[in-house]
Amino acid sequence: MKNLGKMKIEQKSGNEYFIFNGNNIEKRLIDFWKWSVSDLISNATRGIFAEFIVAIAMETDLSNVREEWDAYDILTKDGIKIEVKTSGYLQTWFQKEYSKINFSIKPALYWNAETNETSKEKSRPSDIYVFCVLKHKDKETVNPLILEQWDFYVISTKKINKIFGNQSTLQLKSIEKLTECINYIELKEKIKKEYLENKI
Repeated sequence: MKNLGKMKIEQKSGNEYFIFNGNNIEKRLIDFWKWSVSDLISNATRGIFAEFIVAIAMETDLSNVREEWDAYDILTKDGIKIEVKTSGYLQTWFQKEYSKINFSIKPALYWNAETNETSKEKSRPSDIYVFCVLKHKDKETVNPLILEQWDFYVISTKKINKIFGNQSTLQLKSIEKLTECINYIELKEKIKKEYLENKI
């Protein structure tokens, strides 16, 4: 089969029209975005949204479109590879009780978007894990855009590997034994500090 190579994805504005027979129809890309990802509480969208929060905290170049299947979620201007995990107490559906705060830290075979190669051994290829908790517990007032409604925990991958080995999941209480809870404005400094202190 012919090697088709990697596509370069240009960032969209949202104003792009759907086209049929060479003509614009009345709907634009922004209409799709509003329809598909307005629920910021849903598990899938909340995960990507948390990545964006960490990316803006680190002043990442947002013109580089997110790589969905890359080995880690964010690469900072300083070369720090960050894995972002998220959880929250609330779901958009009916709940009898709050959701439990758990995170996946499962080592895995990872794909490198640049080389199109899959690793031969399972690992955690990031330098840092950022665990993001949407802590707000009132469905009437929850709003993930309000960054005070989030708690953040930063732990180096080196520590996670040393303490938890091949463990697949991590509970909040285990995280709280290793690091303090911080807010959005503290993220950048904490990530850089944790990276430097645990750099291999």
